[in-house]
Amino acid sequence: MNERKTIGIIGGGQLGLMIAEAARPMGIRTVCLDPAPDAPAGAVCDEHIVGRFDDAAAVEELCRRSDAVTYEFENVPGEILIPLCGKYNIPQGYKPLYDSQDRLREKTNAREHGLTTPRFAAVDDERSLRDAVDEIGLPAVLKTRTLGYDGHGQLVLRTEADLERALPLLSVPCILEEFVPFDFEASIVMVADRERVVSFPVGRNVHRDGILDLSIVPAGDGAEVAERMRRESERFMRECGYEGILAIEYFVRGGDIYFNEMAPRPHNSGHYTIEGATTSQFRELVRYLAGMPLEEPRLVAPTVMKNILGQDLETAERIAAEGHEGVHVHLYGKTESRPKRKMGHITFVGMTAGEYERRWAARFV
Repeated sequence: MNERKTIGIIGGGQLGLMIAEAARPMGIRTVCLDPAPDAPAGAVCDEHIVGRFDDAAAVEELCRRSDAVTYEFENVPGEILIPLCGKYNIPQGYKPLYDSQDRLREKTNAREHGLTTPRFAAVDDERSLRDAVDEIGLPAVLKTRTLGYDGHGQLVLRTEADLERALPLLSVPCILEEFVPFDFEASIVMVADRERVVSFPVGRNVHRDGILDLSIVPAGDGAEVAERMRRESERFMRECGYEGILAIEYFVRGGDIYFNEMAPRPHNSGHYTIEGATTSQFRELVRYLAGMPLEEPRLVAPTVMKNILGQDLETAERIAAEGHEGVHVHLYGKTESRPKRKMGHITFVGMTAGEYERRWAARFV
């Protein structure tokens, strides 16, 4: 083992890439595990183990080479990771992963720990779907309990006719959730060790086709709502016994906040923190993993983060070449670009949502 600390990352996508980028200036080595030889994180990490996430030997080899191990996505197989948690240093443990891997379990856990959720019910077949609709009403959202992301694996049901369209989704266990006519979605990212929880400023999320398009920080009007979101989220994290990083998305309607989902990893909506805050979600995660004291983040200036999908990659490359002050272009180095694939992000520091709409929005598809 090298004298310098080594962080192992299960996953080599853009989140692993940015964890490695945060670790390097701190003198911390990184090694990632990913089945793709050209995984983005592999270009930055000191080592890249090419292997599947469900390959127990590959995951254990990552642990063996690391002083601390983290994960960049939720669906790490539990039958592999759980035994390793007692053998190697995986500081976040398996519990936040387990609680977030199934939407029914996730919502139940949130409700049991005092967070308000939309009404929900388990759905396994057509009969239970119709029973759930009778209980919750329409409109409602039918979601697969596992593996859905970026709008995949879910369907909004508005009328009885939509129930027939929903039947193919019932090939796997699902959950029906009350449709919340929210004013906006917001998210908060936190990092906790045994001493404290630090929270990043709450951002307002704007989606397009089920994929995050913009994060706007601060979230706008409603400072009291943002402060309550912070307090309740930090309490939830402590009561659940979670450490490391946790992001929670909420629906905001008037003065009410509704838990939507959580992720025990860096979050797309928190990418703005690299330049828009005094410390980033990636840096604080690295500090936690390395056993260093956490730093309380502060917002540098109003900030807008724009996700770059495949259809906007050429525009992002042109903007990078133009060299605008306060405009920070991050491209992830993925070898294949396609529409709706996350290829990078741009952070506009010192910019409000209105200024972004006037100056930049028209440049993107």
